[in-house]
Amino acid sequence: MDSPSLINVVDVEATCWDTTPPPGEVSEIIEIGLTVVDPVAGERVGRHRILVRPARSRVSAFCTELTGLTQAEVETGVDFATACRLLSRDHAAGTRPWASWGDYDRKQFTRQCEATRTPYPFGRRHTNAKAVFTEAHALRRCPGMAQALTHAGLPLEGRHHRGEDDAWNIAALILHLADRGAWPPAG
Repeated sequence: MDSPSLINVVDVEATCWDTTPPPGEVSEIIEIGLTVVDPVAGERVGRHRILVRPARSRVSAFCTELTGLTQAEVETGVDFATACRLLSRDHAAGTRPWASWGDYDRKQFTRQCEATRTPYPFGRRHTNAKAVFTEAHALRRCPGMAQALTHAGLPLEGRHHRGEDDAWNIAALILHLADRGAWPPAG
């Protein structure tokens, strides 16, 4: 049985370019990193990665430099609709609360689901961890994830701009916030 305190922490990587996208291409999710965190128990309890094969874009050299992901690697992934079904089936995405660093990930899922007519895999209980961190630390500006880790005295684990690693690091920040009593209660 799923603990009521579990949260899915999601971070996506998407096709990107150093300038404008090539004609006919759009930004698409190519990796979904998901860490399951239990803020009540104070631990990260699961670490997952879903590679997603883009349908309307290719991984640029800029994107590979940023994320480490290559076109050949993402071609081994599943299509976006399958990735959404996996989130729902294997990770309780429709019922479990979820969080991301900022609103980019939520908006990218919304855009891509609408564009591909794919059912949105997540429930309504989304928390912008970046906003919670900014308020809890009384910061004037919202920090990036790496800056927030430094501010909290936590290490950056893995490669920045890799969905699986970023979700893991965001989960550490959520545990930091929960330890301070600043993470909103489930419900």
